[in-house]
Amino acid sequence: MAEIDHIVIGARTLEEGARYVEEILGVKPSKGGAHAGVGTHNMLLGMGANCYLEVIAPDPGQPEPPHSRPFDLDDASLRTALEAEPRLIAYVASTPALEAVVARLGPSQAGDMIEMSRGNLSWRMAFPPQRQDMDNLIPPLIQWNGERAAKHIKDSGWRLAALEAEHPDAASLRSSLTVRGLGDAVKVRQSPHPRLIVHLRHRDGREVTLTSA
Repeated sequence: MAEIDHIVIGARTLEEGARYVEEILGVKPSKGGAHAGVGTHNMLLGMGANCYLEVIAPDPGQPEPPHSRPFDLDDASLRTALEAEPRLIAYVASTPALEAVVARLGPSQAGDMIEMSRGNLSWRMAFPPQRQDMDNLIPPLIQWNGERAAKHIKDSGWRLAALEAEHPDAASLRSSLTVRGLGDAVKVRQSPHPRLIVHLRHRDGREVTLTSA
């Protein structure tokens, strides 16, 4: 059974992304680090022991990566959108059986597994092939080797209350999420335009909704 591991805010720069999160949620994300060879770096906001918010942006300290950056960050239309303002762009789901899921779905649907690490954290991920992710509504899958990153991030008091996905082909999206163990984790609705919707709730009662479009 998979579950939501983190939500992803895309930004032109980390500084812009951090400022956006602070304006929306009232707390600044903490320093993350670079994804060596991927061409990105991030900042993180804790949302409990099993979930967090990631701000991700192209890393000017790295050379251009050999492959496209994740979450369509190299897509011209998304780059244009992020010049105006950071925004919700994706989410990532964790599974305790990544290898089995990838073997069952095959690389054409699940993508290839890649090993990643930073400091004391290490993990494996499988990104759906580009244009197979239904506009980032089918999430990459992650399996942490040992403790999850969320346990090491200062708690902001915010929690993920609900996650929704809208798409013209809701049936196919729902099926793709179900075979990944996410049938109960994401509410899927029919809509003319693809959209990811995240509902956050603070322990003091505040609520915020983020959307990808």
